[in-house]
Amino acid sequence: MSTGPAGHVARSTVRPNPETGRGGPFRTFLRTDDGVAIDSVYDPGAVVYDASTPPSVVPVFVVAHGFTGDVDRPHVRRVAEAFAQYGAVVTFSFRGHGASGGRSTVGDREVLDLAAAVEWARGFGHARVVTVGFSMGGSVVLRHAALYGKGREGRTEAATDAVVSVSAPARWYYRGTAPMRKLHWLVTRPEGRLVGRYGFRTRIHHREWDPVPLSPVEAVPRIAPTPLLIVHGDRDGYFPLDHPRMLADAAGDRGELWLEPGMGHAEHAATDALLARIGTWGAAQAG
Repeated sequence: MSTGPAGHVARSTVRPNPETGRGGPFRTFLRTDDGVAIDSVYDPGAVVYDASTPPSVVPVFVVAHGFTGDVDRPHVRRVAEAFAQYGAVVTFSFRGHGASGGRSTVGDREVLDLAAAVEWARGFGHARVVTVGFSMGGSVVLRHAALYGKGREGRTEAATDAVVSVSAPARWYYRGTAPMRKLHWLVTRPEGRLVGRYGFRTRIHHREWDPVPLSPVEAVPRIAPTPLLIVHGDRDGYFPLDHPRMLADAAGDRGELWLEPGMGHAEHAATDALLARIGTWGAAQAG
């Protein structure tokens, strides 16, 4: 799979209407810088903020799901509903997932999908954006914050104001657990990609990374001064605790680490109480 420096984000083919958006959910397809259509949903978070509240004072959470997820999956909707208690929410399906176009590059070009979603979220008038990613999405939010930080080539519309990475890997090509060995089979073998397409509604690119993208642990030092929260379960079956600890060490005093007792992996393992804590943290850090 080919890659290169992240470029400017193409604007949505359907521009958001703040008045309509404040009245209820708004769904459309965004167009990324490399031309992929991304299925996206905006929810104004009306549980907390009524129609008289200007969007500029309301934070917006942009949720980056894990591998094989999509915007309509129940676990993704549950996360969106939890964060809607603290602000507006944008959810979307990564390329190759659900109704979005293209094929999954398992964390590489997906940074362009997130950048398009963040820019779209700001188009509703929100001045503060919190990106929250799970598993593969957790690695994407880290790379996105490193590549699109404010002041980098002037791409402030696609930048985030706070970052939460949940159950993310620290390094690429990890095969130290049985679930990760199965995932590598799914991604690298033709028969595995067939299972991905027909069993998980996930279309996976057949090409290898060339060049290899910036790893999560390499991205973390470039995120400062943007607030960063790393969340990981001590019973994560995919990535053991050396991964979040590597990320936290790379962040230094610029990052915060929550090691959650009894928690497994990603969205399915995140309790309502944990999502509420993340929502509170994000709203406070975004201002």
